[in-house]
Amino acid sequence: MSFSKNFPRTIEGSNYPRWEEVFLTELEEKEVEEKSKQENLALMKECIEDARQIMKEKGLKEYQSDLVALAISLFEKRSSHVVYHKESKAKEKFDAQR
Repeated sequence: MSFSKNFPRTIEGSNYPRWEEVFLTELEEKEVEEKSKQENLALMKECIEDARQIMKEKGLKEYQSDLVALAISLFEKRSSHVVYHKESKAKEKFDAQR
């Protein structure tokens, strides 16, 4: 099933928008997923290095489990979900239809 998102389109002379559903093609959806995956891998590597630096600066012992837990916390705060990127792509398509 392909990803879809509804967006309001303003109708002149009406107080209510008309909702339009925008679908991503299978190719667009796969491209967004792959881009998100690559960004998330790079972000996790960055978070691991940041966690290592934080532990070093604070004089904490670098136990692997603690390092990974801190990196995951950083990652969760920084990362965006794939759905966000799909919604952004759908919004681009919606705006291009104007």
